[in-house]
Amino acid sequence: MQITHARVLRIAVPILLANITVPLLGLVDTGVVGQIKSPVPIGAVAIGALILTTIYWFFGFLRMGTTGLTSQAVGAGDRAEVAAILSRVLLFAVLSGGVIFVLQGPLFWGAFQVSPASEAVEAMARDYLRIRIYSAPAAIAVLGLVGWLIGQERTREVLYLQLWMNGLNIILDLWFVLGLGWGASGVALATVLAETSGLGLGLWYCRTTLRAPAFRAWETVLSRVQLLRMLTVNRDILLRTLMLQVIFVSFTFVAARYGDVPLAATQVLMQFFALTSFALDGFAFAVETLVGQAVGGKNRRALHQSVIKCTQWGVGMVFILAAGIAIGGDGLIVVMTKVPEVQVEAQRYLPYLIGAAVLSLPAFMLDGVFLGATQTAVMRDMMAVSMGIYILCLLALLPLLAMHGLWLALLVSLVARGATLALRYPALEAAAGRP
Repeated sequence: MQITHARVLRIAVPILLANITVPLLGLVDTGVVGQIKSPVPIGAVAIGALILTTIYWFFGFLRMGTTGLTSQAVGAGDRAEVAAILSRVLLFAVLSGGVIFVLQGPLFWGAFQVSPASEAVEAMARDYLRIRIYSAPAAIAVLGLVGWLIGQERTREVLYLQLWMNGLNIILDLWFVLGLGWGASGVALATVLAETSGLGLGLWYCRTTLRAPAFRAWETVLSRVQLLRMLTVNRDILLRTLMLQVIFVSFTFVAARYGDVPLAATQVLMQFFALTSFALDGFAFAVETLVGQAVGGKNRRALHQSVIKCTQWGVGMVFILAAGIAIGGDGLIVVMTKVPEVQVEAQRYLPYLIGAAVLSLPAFMLDGVFLGATQTAVMRDMMAVSMGIYILCLLALLPLLAMHGLWLALLVSLVARGATLALRYPALEAAAGRP
């Protein structure tokens, strides 16, 4: 199992390119309804999309867990298990999508209780949601398919899949909303068709495996041992991700306590941090895939090389990002907000964002390492420690430093995430197999 820089880039670059299309779609969704001379459709699409994004976010574990399980099966040379994993993922998506469809009433009612809107916006958002819900199984299945493809280093197909889905969505947005005048319902229908066709394209990419006998070997597919392993891995990832969300959601809520201007400035800066995350995802996914294959093949040397080479590229990327923020951050802030007070506030805290970009690298890369090794219980436990450290920092620093204390607490949490996982890394490598 030879690990080269070219191999790392073959995995990472398509993910980087695919991630670029994600914010572009959101801009188009908002832009097309923004052409309607009423704020109601914009609000309806915003709140409807937020509700479904939050629901689907809970299924993000399926992408991460599937990549680790698939890459280990590939490393072990177990093609039958690779096929069985795909079968389990699709079954899980159908069942989960069906449950969401059946429970859409209480789910959406609860969402509107948490985030109430005007009567007109809520009515239109409900129409949007009633259309979007039909593609729930497809949306969840695509998450699993993406993880399955990444685990086999087939990230070019992931790029094509994202380009197809988001490109078709944009074209249909323009046609349905600007051409046919269907408003928020047109945006919803465009997304349903894009997600459903995306599932079709993803299944076409998997056609060889779908025809394999192992895909329908139900005794293996429904193996109690393998189903329990899949459940355990995904449960740990979900708990870990919930704790991570506690950090970032509380960060925003605490900023709101200091007024509208600090809140708006924080929101602007966190968009930069999101871009950093998108950029580092490519190399985190690469190390996840390669480590999973090394663990599956019980090859400690390949694991070590995978971590070193992927991290080298991650270091290069993070310093490019940090330099870009340092040089162009002030200008980007001016572009993103026209409110002078928000501009000044965001520029005041910009150095913390540069620090966050650099300090987040170990956390991103080690997340990928432990996901690939499916040592998700370690990730869960270390995230609990990091969240506890973050909360203690908030309690200690907020009374003394206000917003500066909030940003310092975030930086400490990033360091804690990386450091706690780093302490557990030697044991992971030692257990990987032959040197």
